[in-house]
Parts: sequence; C-alpha cells; structure tokens
Amino acid sequence: MGVRTVCFCRRSDGGGGGATGSRISGLRARAVLVDMEEGVLSEVLQGPLRQLFSTTQLISDVSGSGNNWAVGHHSYGSVYREQIVDQVRRAAEQCDCLQCFFIIHSMGGGTGSGLGTRVLKLLEDEFPEVCRLVTAVYPSAEDDVITSPYNSVLAMRELTEHADCVLPIENQSLVDIVSKIQHMAHTGKPGSVIKKDSTIISGQGGVAKTEKPFDAMNNIVANLLLNITSSARFEGSLNMDLNEIAMNLVPFPRLHYLVSSLTPLYTLADVNIPTRRLDQMFTDAFSKDHQLMRADPKHNLYLACALMLRGNVQLSDLRRNIERLRPTLSFVQWNTEGWKTGLCSVPPVGHTHSLLALANNTCVKPSFMELRERFVRLYRKKAHLHHYLGVDGMDVSGFSEALSSLTGLIDQYSQLDSTNTAPSQDPPRLNIAC
Repeated sequence: MGVRTVCFCRRSDGGGGGATGSRISGLRARAVLVDMEEGVLSEVLQGPLRQLFSTTQLISDVSGSGNNWAVGHHSYGSVYREQIVDQVRRAAEQCDCLQCFFIIHSMGGGTGSGLGTRVLKLLEDEFPEVCRLVTAVYPSAEDDVITSPYNSVLAMRELTEHADCVLPIENQSLVDIVSKIQHMAHTGKPGSVIKKDSTIISGQGGVAKTEKPFDAMNNIVANLLLNITSSARFEGSLNMDLNEIAMNLVPFPRLHYLVSSLTPLYTLADVNIPTRRLDQMFTDAFSKDHQLMRADPKHNLYLACALMLRGNVQLSDLRRNIERLRPTLSFVQWNTEGWKTGLCSVPPVGHTHSLLALANNTCVKPSFMELRERFVRLYRKKAHLHHYLGVDGMDVSGFSEALSSLTGLIDQYSQLDSTNTAPSQDPPRLNIAC
C-alpha cells in the first residue's frame, strides 16, 4: 500500500460505499494523501477515484525515503511538517463533527513507517482531544526490504506511545485470504462461481477486467474501514461512534492493538455463492481463517471485543450469538462482560449482512515476538545501522529504546496470560479479635 492516508470522519445521514457515475461527482474526500514518491499519488489522480481529491490534498516528493525510517520520520517529517499540519487543519475545518483521525500506512518501508508515525505525533500535538486510530500494514517475514524489521520496530514505539487504537494487518494474512478466493475461482466448487481474473475496484461499482497488483489485498483493508465507519454514514438501531472503540476496548493505554476479522471475505470478488447464515457469520468471525493477521484469538485471552454488524439484524440475534459463543472464549476475569456491539441497518453492496469483529486479545504477542526476533538478528550484527545514524536527529539509542518498548509490550501481554491462568484464591478473611 504505497499511499499513506490521513482520513477525517464525520457524523452524517447520507453517503455510501457504492457511489458511482454522477453521484461520485458530489463527493469530496476528507483526507490528506502523503507519499514521498510522486508516482504513487499521480496514479490516484489518474484513477477511478480522481474526482474525490484535489491536488491540494496531495503532498509528495521525488526520491522517496529509501526504506529508511529515519529519513521518513526525521528528514521528511521536518521538511513537510508545516505543510502537513496546514492541510490537515484545512480538511478538519470542513468537518461537521470531527470524531476521529484514521492514519493508514505501511510498516516495512521508510515513508509509511517513518513519516506515517511522524504524522501521528503531529495529530496528537495539534488535536490532542481527537481520537487517533491507525491501520498499520505489517510486512511478512519474506519481505524484500531487508531493513523492514528496523522500520517496523522503530514505528511500533511511536504507535504504542501516540495512537489510541492500532489495527495491525499482516501482508501474509491478506495474501492467504486472496489465495483462498482465487482457489475457489479455479477449483469451481459446487455452489460457488467467481469470474476468473476479475475483482471489484473501489469506486467503480463493477468488475474490472484487469486487476492491478495488490488491488484485492487493498480492497480487504478498504472493506474493513467501510465497516468501521458505517455507523457514521448510515442509520442504525445501535450505532457505535468511532471514539467509543478506544473507550470500550482499551483497558490499558499501551495495550491498544486490536485484531480485526471480516465476514464475508469474498466481497472483493465477483462471487455467486450461497449467503452465509447469520449464525455461521458469527462463527466465522472468531475463526483464525478470517483474521487480518496470523493469530487465533479464540484460543487466547480476550481483554474486550467489539462486534459491528450491518444489515437487517435484530438485537435478539446479536445477544443469542454472544451467549452461544461465550463458553468457547476466554475473557480476563475482571471483564467477562467486555462486549461492545453496533448495529447498522444498511448492508454492504451485494450482501444481506456483514460482520466486523475487533478483538483486544493477547494473540498478537506471537507476531510481536517474531518481529522482535527479526530485529535482534540484524541489530546484534549492527547491520545497516550506518544508513540510519547518518540522518540528522537519529541516534543509536533510538534502536535500543524501540526494542525496549516492544519487549515491555510483549511482557505486559505475557503477564495478563499468566495472571489469568493462575489458580484463583479465596480472599483473606478479616479476623476480629474478641
């Protein structure tokens, strides 16, 4: 995902995800797009969503950050600070009711990890009362950017300190999901039909004959954001404001990494498949095959969980499924009722229902431990450090502090796991001397 995006959300009664033709001409994105490689943003201005943006919303350079967090964070962050703040403020002033900032960026490269987290800090400084929700795309272990472990761990320190919520998404999980859909297309399972070599491109409202690289993966993330913001765009019997996500799902300030799962997953392909029953969708949402990172929350510890449904769903259906799944899920002892729910009456285009689950769960720990191991393998040899230390503002202590921050985060998750598995003891009785 080459474009780093800051989105502004507002409460409104209209607006949808399927505007096409003349309807899209009346829409304007509340967003600032930042990328230090101008070619990526040029594609946006030439693509199907070009009417949503003006050139004033795009900030770019020529050379890029060279896969170096320090260049993105310190060099470009200093050069473009005033321009970014100015464009963000202009966009925010156009909002009727500013609820939240979405920051969408990658973690493996230099611009996404470095400048993306610099923007996060700017938002905290300029708009301290507005919730900051980050969607961060993590690289796979086979990533072709050798320095991606450095960039990811340096960025994670900033995410842990300055974000209200982070939705970590792993490239490998997106690849696995798309591969399953393609497998359905080529195996021709009974009852399912997917047109080969086609995908729905956001904003076109139809099937494109040729698919660009990563279109399908990016559309999964787009559908995640559409579901999160549905309550701000449509009516519902139990709407959930965006700032309620952090308020209800984050009991400890640093433990704000939420695992997301979507069902159905085939909204990004032209699929003719029997609709999943509502109960099946609840089961799918807690399956590891539907998570947007390689994790299995069902077999780990929940701190809290949010369920955001779209379509004609009754509150009784929601409560019934929570009660059905409750015995199979492990919640922390002090928050066994840690459910947050939202009902939006408008379903996604082409479906009768959809379900997004956001889980604050200790299942993120193995992924963070794997990332730390990859970081340590490089850092132990001091490999590639000179590229970072040659940047003004970067010091070798930044690496050790970032590693310490990640280790502390992992330790907090481990402590929760160990505390919850420890045998419960009766509280001491009060002895009163006679």
